[in-house]
Amino acid sequence: QVQLVESGGGLVQAGDSLRLSCLASGFTFSRYVMGWFRQAPGKEREFVASILRSDSSIYYADSVKGRFTISRDDAKNTGWLRMNSLKPEDTAVYYCAARYYTSSKYNYWGQGTQVTVSS
Repeated sequence: QVQLVESGGGLVQAGDSLRLSCLASGFTFSRYVMGWFRQAPGKEREFVASILRSDSSIYYADSVKGRFTISRDDAKNTGWLRMNSLKPEDTAVYYCAARYYTSSKYNYWGQGTQVTVSS
């Protein structure tokens, strides 16, 4: 069955780095846009970054641009979100998601991984 499994979250201090991983299975990963979203307590889920190809179709939210890097390896069915210079406001549950490259809707979601940044 379709699965997206995130890992790599944790508790860090402001200024630290983390790398989240997302392992996909049950679908043709290379034909899907992979996205990262996050949801902080009491807030709506928000877009963080997305990637279709390693050298194109990469987008970031303004709040993370220059600090976060999204990447993927289709041969490994895996994507990553490298997060540098973390801030307390980056604290959230981070979700990996996938949508078919011609679709606008993310229909596959992971269970989420908690990232907590202390000041």
